[in-house]
Amino acid sequence: MNIKQIASAVLIVSMLAVMTGCGAKTSGLDNEKIPEDANGIKHAAKIEGRSFYVYSGGDWEKKFLKGVNIGAGKPGHFPGELAITKEEYMRWFAYISEMNAEVIRVYTTMKPEFYDALYDFNRTSSQPLYLMQGVWINEDDIETLKDAYAANGKIKNNFIKDTKDLVDIIHGKASLPSKPGFASGTYKSDVSRYVIGWILGIEWDPNFVTATNNANPDKASYSGKYLYTQNASPFEAFLCEVGDSVIGYEASEYGMARPLSFTNWLTTDTLEHPNEPFEQEDMAQVDTEHIKKTELFTPGVFASYHVYPYYPDFMSYQREYASFKDESGKVNTYRAYLRDLFKQHTVPVLVAEFGVPASRGMAHESLYSGYNQGNLDETKQGGIQADLLKDIYEEGYCGGIVFAWQDEWFKRTWNTADFDLPDTRPYWSNPQTNEQQFGLLAFDPGQKKSVCYVDGDVDEWEDSQLVYSDENVRLHVKSDEKYIYLMAAAKNYDFEKDELLIPIDILQGQGNLNHSASDAKFQKPADFLVKISGKKDSRILVDAYYDSFNYMYAERLKMIDSNPEYKKSGSGIFNPMYLCLGREIYLPQDKKTVPFSKYETGLLAYGDANPKHESFNSLADFCEKNGNVEIRIPWQLLNVMDPSTKAIMGDLYENEGFKPQKTEGFNIGCGVVKGGKAIAEIGMDFYSWDAWEQPTYHERLKPSYYILKQAFEKYN
Repeated sequence: MNIKQIASAVLIVSMLAVMTGCGAKTSGLDNEKIPEDANGIKHAAKIEGRSFYVYSGGDWEKKFLKGVNIGAGKPGHFPGELAITKEEYMRWFAYISEMNAEVIRVYTTMKPEFYDALYDFNRTSSQPLYLMQGVWINEDDIETLKDAYAANGKIKNNFIKDTKDLVDIIHGKASLPSKPGFASGTYKSDVSRYVIGWILGIEWDPNFVTATNNANPDKASYSGKYLYTQNASPFEAFLCEVGDSVIGYEASEYGMARPLSFTNWLTTDTLEHPNEPFEQEDMAQVDTEHIKKTELFTPGVFASYHVYPYYPDFMSYQREYASFKDESGKVNTYRAYLRDLFKQHTVPVLVAEFGVPASRGMAHESLYSGYNQGNLDETKQGGIQADLLKDIYEEGYCGGIVFAWQDEWFKRTWNTADFDLPDTRPYWSNPQTNEQQFGLLAFDPGQKKSVCYVDGDVDEWEDSQLVYSDENVRLHVKSDEKYIYLMAAAKNYDFEKDELLIPIDILQGQGNLNHSASDAKFQKPADFLVKISGKKDSRILVDAYYDSFNYMYAERLKMIDSNPEYKKSGSGIFNPMYLCLGREIYLPQDKKTVPFSKYETGLLAYGDANPKHESFNSLADFCEKNGNVEIRIPWQLLNVMDPSTKAIMGDLYENEGFKPQKTEGFNIGCGVVKGGKAIAEIGMDFYSWDAWEQPTYHERLKPSYYILKQAFEKYN
């Protein structure tokens, strides 16, 4: 089924939803009577041994849970605005179901439209989508109080209240008052039969765990009606009390229960990681095996973990993982960790988050597999996700839920966060920030299509702005919410032998008037230089004085050597552009130091960036055809901190840091280098763009969606 067919199916589903009360066909699960246990408590899902079961078709069906995590954000909005509409959810649910997924997971209370859409979709679908419902904890309270029991148990009590509210919500019996940043409204859709589990909490800060344990040695046990602890820590007792409260509330108010779990991750797992370089990553443990169910709780307890192949560092450096080879003969540290973790549990284990981002920027490397946190194209993203799912399945886990369904423009990443403006991130797409690009569903700029596709077809440039021209070259420029696009057409230009130089003047009062390597001279001081030199050696260079990477890691953090020449404006020095991957680290078991690591993010990839083409490469930066060169440059690679408000990075040394300032636009030029020498001084002219308050965008299913669709079909 192609995208148009899926969209048609969505329309049909929406129409049938309206007809629900008029004899429309409903799902099998919706018509079934949910079984009751000996205590009269209904449950549509349960745990038996190491397996997860869902009641379907009049019988209990063992499930390998396959699905996606859905966030609350979309372009132009922070997640706290809860701006996703019911119509969008209905469309997404159809896509997800068509992908052979059966489970969606959300992290917190969603607005009523989400549950209404789930109810309507499932009432008209032959195969319902099941929900894993999460409950968030206020991270500001964690940072302030640092103890789950502090301030008369504020964190614990709020956690319990929010969970009980969600019990009412999934039963369609809630009304939440308006509160900025939180879901509110009247909840009328009873989706309780589709909610097959709770996953309570967040990725626990090890300092929060440790502080709670240290401050409350007298609270190391809890005994409730449905859950109790055995050899637990105070933090585990806190979790047990919250879980027991939600089970008890739902049982007493609604006569229903469902399997329960708590979010966990590698940082607070129960394993020892002797070669982990950062103490915080192995300082605390949260062992949910210490939380036991009583005979009254039929559905049971399972374990949930977020497991990625590139983080923390022990995933690459732990000796036994680095020596583990899978059946294909390759080193597979991810599979090794999964096997190690599985042995720690007696209950089913769900990988509640896994995946890799299809982003241009990268923040971590997986040393042996190449399953990195970024710098992956969308096809490779899908292949890696399929590989990870295979490992999860074959190691005996009860399921794997991909992170994430949709791209999230509001996200930040540690190695790019200083270079943009936090309050305006949702208004533009930054491919340098890998956290924004985890989705299977992309949001591309433009209402129906992007303003430009770098694919060698220059017809779309006929009505574009001609920014610069002389007797040797013409340069056209466009831009949108993600890139600035360039198209250069030069006379007598040989792509295989010659170089194309495009100087860009971003900030007045600084920059280089020449490029010493080619003797090229510029009409105006250039802050950046785009150098097209064949398919393998093209890159963006930055004036050393305006090099944000060098300023951050040499001048501010002192992690690399400082060069006095780089502090001089107009030095004529252009640097390669880098992103940091990791500071210098010491491996305690190996007793050796791993040096500071980086990669050249300014290196330009050749290829076809048109998603409609069979040769599509989402990482392609430039393309050449018949002497015409198309280029797209992420805004952040030009030190633009927010294109929507036309904010650029100011003078790093005068401002003593990354401070924004407004710009009217850029001066851009173009020239050809033959035989290592520029033909003439490169002229430059002005380009500007319009600021915007709301971005334009359209949805696109990535190649990874279709790859994962095939992978999901294998595992039933």
